[in-house]
Amino acid sequence: MNHTVLIAAIGLLSTTTIFAQTVSGPLIVVEDRGGDSALPYYQSLNPQPDQATPPAPMPTPRAGNTADAEAAMLPVRSTQLSPGEVQRRVIRAPGLTALFLIGDDERSRAWLRQRQAALRELQAVGLVVNVESMAALTALRRLAPGLILSPASGDDLARRLGLRHYPVLITATGVEQ
Repeated sequence: MNHTVLIAAIGLLSTTTIFAQTVSGPLIVVEDRGGDSALPYYQSLNPQPDQATPPAPMPTPRAGNTADAEAAMLPVRSTQLSPGEVQRRVIRAPGLTALFLIGDDERSRAWLRQRQAALRELQAVGLVVNVESMAALTALRRLAPGLILSPASGDDLARRLGLRHYPVLITATGVEQ
């Protein structure tokens, strides 16, 4: 009985080997550099920790303040948007947080002064799509305390919503000036 099992096992092993070779096909050698050891490349990485020397302390990353980050983003210029008249229209964007687009121009400043109470009530977020300096951004923020105004290009949003002008309020249900 043991002899029969051994012969069957050898037959099964040889059949499996032949099947595996025919199914997967021969291996393709992409590049052969003569069998040079890769060890020198890994030694510089020091894969094994050296118990004698403690690990070097990692420097704590410094996060700049918000004003520095915003100043680095300026000037912001949205080439597809300019101050002008916006026609009211209905959109369907369920879940969209109310947002508005303004620039550093007289039309936007007047619109912001006039609409600031309604914008606060909607908890709308403002994108300043055309602004040259931190001083100009700060002046816009002084016009509407309590509103979030962030410098950002509006070109992508303009393309997606078919906008050409600002100031504009965008809600889940409509676009209006």
